[in-house]
Amino acid sequence: MEVKKINASDTWPIRHEVMWPDQPFEFVQLEEDNLGVHFGVFEEDKLVSIVSCFIEGKEMQFRKLATLEEYQGRGIASYLLKYILEFAKTKDLQKVWCNARSNKKSFYEKMGLIDTHKTFVKAGQEFTIMGIKL
Repeated sequence: MEVKKINASDTWPIRHEVMWPDQPFEFVQLEEDNLGVHFGVFEEDKLVSIVSCFIEGKEMQFRKLATLEEYQGRGIASYLLKYILEFAKTKDLQKVWCNARSNKKSFYEKMGLIDTHKTFVKAGQEFTIMGIKL
């Protein structure tokens, strides 16, 4: 398992396949993608998991953490999340947060993120804002 910086466009196929397969491909292309830092996990040169990080002030939001279905359950997303938390520490950031799908809340709690109980719905999917102070 190897984590590398990748281009925003490299994240789009996995975002689409894993997170929003019922939406048009353009739905996963964020306007602000060019402002982010994007990471991917590679297994034998295949991109299998991705995340996009956006730093503003002393905080970093991570978005679109996704792993190809056939690679899920192997600890890859946990590894990638730990990696970006360490990345945030190297940048002297104070907080990392995300809009977590409500059905994935327990995964983020295991990783130390706290649920703010601020929820919203996007494209029929319920989200809760979660974060961790560094």
